Amino acid sequence: MEKLPKIGIPVIIVMVLLIIVIAKSAVTIGAGQAGVLFKTFGEGVVADKPPLSEGFHIIAPWNKVYLYEVRQQEVSEKMQVLSSNGLEIGLDATAWFQPTHLTLGKLHQEKGMDYVDRVLKPALRSAARSVVGRYTPEQLYSSKRDAIQIEIFEETKKIVDDQHIQLNEILIRDVTLPATIKDAIERKLKQEQESLEYEFRLVTAQKEAQKVIIDAKGKAEANRILSASLTDKILQDKGIEATIKLSQSPNSKVIVIGSGDSGLPLILGNN
Repeated sequence: MEKLPKIGIPVIIVMVLLIIVIAKSAVTIGAGQAGVLFKTFGEGVVADKPPLSEGFHIIAPWNKVYLYEVRQQEVSEKMQVLSSNGLEIGLDATAWFQPTHLTLGKLHQEKGMDYVDRVLKPALRSAARSVVGRYTPEQLYSSKRDAIQIEIFEETKKIVDDQHIQLNEILIRDVTLPATIKDAIERKLKQEQESLEYEFRLVTAQKEAQKVIIDAKGKAEANRILSASLTDKILQDKGIEATIKLSQSPNSKVIVIGSGDSGLPLILGNN
């Protein structure tokens, strides 16, 4: 094989070096990511500008790009916290979060890529201990779970807002009480439910009784008014009206006028 011309070797070397430089300079940022630029011979982390966005970028080969997930993420924490009366409560919480996009450089500069372990998890644990410590086990088990979820979110958000972390939601997935405390609470809740049910039946029965009394009083008053307004003359007139209507009906009958009590017509037959 013929030796390469002397001029060909430098060209090959230059091409190899060029390929290496391009490979070192080309950065591709994927979907849902952003890049923090670090200038080795400059000011270091570029924190005063927005991070590199998705797509292809060319940088100086001696600089570096640190990739961050900027989509919503989640982190779960299982912790033991104390209630207001000193009992140990198991709490399983999940946080939905993402780094603040425009200040991603500051996050990298101040907290680093492990900011979740350094900032978010400690903040979540601190807020959970603070909030749960205000409630009794019974409140945590029954009526206050939504309330503590909101309060933990608000307290955690206060801590991480100035740490370049955007907190979206806190979810309380489970509250675990000591077995003896849980059984005692369930028995108490059952007794309270039975008591409420008995009170409801009692109130319903009282209302029904009152309704019967009111109906009876109304009927008695109506009869009294009707009896007071009926005179012998009115009764006779009513009897005569009824007799006339009967006499006009197609049924055969014998009517004796004036033979009944108080002079009312007397119906003798009806065929």
